[in-house]
Amino acid sequence: MTTLLDPQATSRPTPVPQRSWRPTPERASLIILLALTGLAYLWTLSESGFANQYYSAAAQAGGESWEAWVFGALDASGSITVDKPPASLWVMGLSVRIFGLSSWSILAPQALMGVGTVWLVFAMVKKVAPWQAAIVAGALTALTPAAALMFRFNNPDALLLLLLVGAGFSTLKAIETGRGRWMVLAGVLLGFGFLTKMLQAFLIVPAIAVVYLVTGKGSFGRRLTHGVACVAAMVASAGWYVAIVEFLPESARPYIDGSTGNSLLELTLGYNGVGRLNGGDFGGLGNAGFSSAAGILRLFQGVSGGMVSWLLPAALLALVAGLVALRKAPRTDLTRAALMLSGATMLVTGLVFSFMAGIYHDYYVVALAPWIAITAVVGTVILWRDRDNLVSRITLAVAMAGSGVWGWVLLGQSGEQPYDALRWPVLIIALGVAAGFVFADRLTRRAAVTVLAAAAVAVGVGPAAYAIQTIGTAHTGSIVTAGPYQSGGMGGPGGGRVAQMGGPGGRNGTPPAGQMLGTQVPGPQTDGQTDGQTRQMPRRGNGGMPAGGAGGPMGGGQVDAELAAAVSTNAAKYTWVAAAIGSQTAAGLQLETEEPVMAIGGFNGTSNSITLEQFQQYVADGEIHYFISGGGMGGRGGSSDETSSASEIRAWVEENFTQTTIGDATVYDLTEGAS
Repeated sequence: MTTLLDPQATSRPTPVPQRSWRPTPERASLIILLALTGLAYLWTLSESGFANQYYSAAAQAGGESWEAWVFGALDASGSITVDKPPASLWVMGLSVRIFGLSSWSILAPQALMGVGTVWLVFAMVKKVAPWQAAIVAGALTALTPAAALMFRFNNPDALLLLLLVGAGFSTLKAIETGRGRWMVLAGVLLGFGFLTKMLQAFLIVPAIAVVYLVTGKGSFGRRLTHGVACVAAMVASAGWYVAIVEFLPESARPYIDGSTGNSLLELTLGYNGVGRLNGGDFGGLGNAGFSSAAGILRLFQGVSGGMVSWLLPAALLALVAGLVALRKAPRTDLTRAALMLSGATMLVTGLVFSFMAGIYHDYYVVALAPWIAITAVVGTVILWRDRDNLVSRITLAVAMAGSGVWGWVLLGQSGEQPYDALRWPVLIIALGVAAGFVFADRLTRRAAVTVLAAAAVAVGVGPAAYAIQTIGTAHTGSIVTAGPYQSGGMGGPGGGRVAQMGGPGGRNGTPPAGQMLGTQVPGPQTDGQTDGQTRQMPRRGNGGMPAGGAGGPMGGGQVDAELAAAVSTNAAKYTWVAAAIGSQTAAGLQLETEEPVMAIGGFNGTSNSITLEQFQQYVADGEIHYFISGGGMGGRGGSSDETSSASEIRAWVEENFTQTTIGDATVYDLTEGAS
């Protein structure tokens, strides 16, 4: 604690070489932090079943087929990929291949990624601040409600965050040592970040480039060379996969979902690129209509506010004040470099999320969690070291009081206990700490330690309460939220209440019909987004939109047991045991049977993944057993959002084959011959 309390300290202490491992308070605290993080993220993990069935089905396919694993195909026969690159699926697919298909083999890797991310946050802060501050930064990251959600869920965000924080750590290491190999490692991690969630991985690139060129050791030419090496490593680590996909004949790989021309580059620049920013509906793939009102306050209001913004105001103030306090520091000062890196990443990511006009989901904000924690903690340490300065003390007091008031507001949004009961204690403690900060230069060592501990409690209690609720709630579907919120019902302070239902059940923890395992459930036909009111969502059919059934927003629903048994009969005779419009319907049936199911039209039935002529040929060759038209999977009949080819396939099947009902599902047996 000496360095933290020393007003003259301006940089981290010189480390004492350790010749052998021995228990120390720092090591014990780190072990406890990581153990508690792992325990929290693994706690009752299987209650979420397969969580996002869309990605779980692709992981199941990758566990069965190496070709499906390489390309991130939704089914083992490789008809179509998911609408993201496959890096996160590589991890889950290997886990399924090793441990078998289960909720744990799908979700446990994400929890371990969370532990790794917390460790990297600790390591980054430890480079420029006392270990106690690094522990606080790691704990604040782990307790961010968005992190408690996404490190227990199987979207690509968990791996992306681990890779980006790793790239940030490597950049700091390069600045510290002056060695270019660390910049090369940062580039490799960024490249695999692209293979995880495409262009979102590059939101950190401006911060890395500017910070290294400004603060790195050596001549500008040397720093520029290291930067070029970083870019080359990034291009190489991502480009090999892009080259394979783009240069292979289309007949030799699955169709690229999310594109209209079967192109990974189109997916990158269109649906997952410009379309996310401007809301452009590339090829009718549905990039519009999923976004709450964009604006500078988006991250502070509604569900997003409670998921990530607890320390955001304090972090913004600490960033500015910390840079001012270090304005006379040497160019290569590592503390300033760390603050610049985390602060710039926080600003760029936050501004993009605030103003993007395309698809925006509240869980995206998990990308801000580590950078907010690092910026707030490092900025606070800088100001505390400068506490002989009245301006620094007042800034600390304002940041602390602001955090208390904002925590009071966020805790009041749910209108429920125990959050209401925590509001006033959090506010009172924060205001008391703020008063202590004003007189920080006069505090004894013991009093200073008490004030700092109280500050950590004041800023941590609110997000911890939301994180605990999130950990205790199972989540399924594609649109999930953290905290005691109704997905579509929070427009600001004093919003609605959460609807929670049922416990686990069904095969492998899949939710029983009519339940969503405690998923925060929006009102009927909502998209789970807020702009001060519940937004209406277009009704779709088997494309996985909430047109009925279970599985959470955009979930595939519970599979009827009779349908699963029928589809599994003589499954080895067919390339696909069934075909359905939309990936969500196909994913649910595939997870239940562990047999390949063709998803016509991809995620929401709007990709041109297969023509009528191709489908007819597959049927003529006896490669597809059933066509699932509706019912039994949470889907409904046709949809105006289907592509022309999907509509043509549906019409051809309905015209030429006999409709039958199996369980609750409307199906057509394609092996009986066309009429």
